[in-house]
Amino acid sequence: MASGESERVRPITPETLSLAAKLIQRGEIIVMPTDTVYGVAADPFNEQAIDRIFQAKQRPRTKALQVLLPSVEAIDELFLELPAPLDVLANAFLPGAFSPICEAQAKCTLVTIHEVGNLKTQGVRVPDSKACRQVLRATGPLAASSANRSGLPSAQTAQEAYEQLGDSVALYLDAGATPGPVASTVVAASQSGADGIEILRAGVISEESIRAALASALGDHRRNSDSENIDQTVAENMGNAQA
Repeated sequence: MASGESERVRPITPETLSLAAKLIQRGEIIVMPTDTVYGVAADPFNEQAIDRIFQAKQRPRTKALQVLLPSVEAIDELFLELPAPLDVLANAFLPGAFSPICEAQAKCTLVTIHEVGNLKTQGVRVPDSKACRQVLRATGPLAASSANRSGLPSAQTAQEAYEQLGDSVALYLDAGATPGPVASTVVAASQSGADGIEILRAGVISEESIRAALASALGDHRRNSDSENIDQTVAENMGNAQA
């Protein structure tokens, strides 16, 4: 083994996927690839495991964590809801480097939920990465943050993550370099924002692309509405002609 490498850094195999699932169940944290940078992840239903993420990153537990999901369908399974128009954007950009802020329903038991007044929210990700989704299918949903110490650059390899986080992480799943270093684009619904959204963090998906997707969806909706109105008018006219 080369100097500076660790036995905790291991390739993704059936054996390491099984190990990752066991470690998550025990409340440990792991590092895994995504479609942007490497992330440090834990069970999103376990408070102590979430604390371990912040301890590894050496920062106070103030910033919200995203929850990584293996599929768009998993959003509903966690009792989360995409408010309009984020549902439109999710159809356009998921899986991918798009992080919508969902609203949590009463049955949602994630410990990563962010609460402001009566509103409970949770940012989610469905990464466009085969390796990442392999991990998520083995472990289930994971709370995650970028795999780096606070204030240092995001890791684009498992080894870079290990050099920053060391033995505070139980397992580093190595799938080679990720596309990074730019992170996902975080978007929330906003009644006061242009187009009904607020971009909380700029990222891989540009603001121009996001607003273009909304404009395209609005155009399709208007065309469908116009078509329905024309069909209704034609039917009414035919009915009148036959009367």
